[in-house]
Amino acid sequence: MFKPQVYKNRRNRLREKINSGIILILGNSESQMNYPDNTYHFRQDSNFSYFFGLDLPDFAGVLDVDNNKDYIFANDVDIDDIIWMGPQPSVKDLAAKVDVDNTAEFNKLYDFLSDAISKGRKIHFTPPYRGNNKILLEKLLGISPSKIRFYASLELIKAIISLREIKEECEILEIEKACNIGYEMHVAAMKMAKPGVYEREIAGYIEGIALSGGGMLSFPVILTQHGETLHNHYHGNKLLKGNLMLTDAGCETESHYASDNTRTVPVGGIFSQKQKDIYNIVLKANTDVIPMMKPGVKYFDIHMQACRIITQGLQDLGIMKGNIEDSLANGAHAMFMPHGLGHMMGLDVHDMEDLGQIYVGYDEKIRPVDQFGTAYLRLGKELKPGFVLTDEPGCYFIPELIDKWYKEGINKEFINFDKVNEYRDFGGIRIEDDILITETGSKILGKPIPKTVEDIENLMK
Repeated sequence: MFKPQVYKNRRNRLREKINSGIILILGNSESQMNYPDNTYHFRQDSNFSYFFGLDLPDFAGVLDVDNNKDYIFANDVDIDDIIWMGPQPSVKDLAAKVDVDNTAEFNKLYDFLSDAISKGRKIHFTPPYRGNNKILLEKLLGISPSKIRFYASLELIKAIISLREIKEECEILEIEKACNIGYEMHVAAMKMAKPGVYEREIAGYIEGIALSGGGMLSFPVILTQHGETLHNHYHGNKLLKGNLMLTDAGCETESHYASDNTRTVPVGGIFSQKQKDIYNIVLKANTDVIPMMKPGVKYFDIHMQACRIITQGLQDLGIMKGNIEDSLANGAHAMFMPHGLGHMMGLDVHDMEDLGQIYVGYDEKIRPVDQFGTAYLRLGKELKPGFVLTDEPGCYFIPELIDKWYKEGINKEFINFDKVNEYRDFGGIRIEDDILITETGSKILGKPIPKTVEDIENLMK
């Protein structure tokens, strides 16, 4: 947790952005694995964490905009809880840690909101993503779970994004802490990538590093010899010499700030020439766009520059052909990089996307492009100091996509399918760093994870 004034300042700044009414921020409840008392590791709602800081289930926070008051609604534990959990601080003592004076039992929230509604006051809330909070909102506000998203406050959504997208210094330090734990995870994975080792052995080991850092994974580990499957969570394969192993993994700190890095390495420690050729194209896309990352530049333009670099590199190998700008305009590069260059990061590894990715990554000036590949770009708008985002170009050879485009003649004027078929079993490469936008440019966060061919091969010896 941060100092109490941090949370007080955030709530005051949020209140200033809302015209009037009540802001309701629900925390999360426990989630059951297979029966009520066997729960997953608790993860607090990120908006509740940001404004109220308490990492406990069944809490709700309220900001009264008109009367300049904050409230926490939650229940003190009873003796049955203490037997299993040990002594716990009171709700009032917990509230004091985040500079909230007003507390009440959770069931009083219904009366509080009912009174506000009866007086014609607007209740602002964000779109719930968990089923139990949808049901709770139906009880509190009388809105059907199937319609709740239509009643979420766009005014509140935009206000929260405007605050959370600019990271405070204390947040940047937390993200750097997560990145440094991520360094340990990725270096360990590289050293373990030897023939005969199962993917699950490495995935389990690096998850343990995340847990030993005091938090947990920021998302389920992607670790696979089949990197052509972008989000491959299957870890049952035995590593074979000559294959590539892609590891996309990150951790959270105790306060839930995330890291997210990807590295791709050769099983056994030595890249083949074919692997080096593709790897260095992706590496150039990763590194050459970083100088572009500065305030006022559209991330959409940076994404397109990365695609331009990959297209040029593939042309040099005879895999692609034709005019590069025409190729980009027609989306031919997306057969090899069918995702966006990056996304926002912070308390969530895809920061604030529960609020609506369209509001997080775009604005009135820059809108998404409805084209295969580019449509998956999660961040397109102008960069500002304090943004934290990922830089993750990739190049993949997806047999099913190759066959579809060849059969349908898609972008045949820009793709040499005979040459592409020489890479059908190549897999995929992705290289990902976490970037802070500064006042004048940008910087990579965390201890640098090896990413040149030479550095990776030296580490893996």
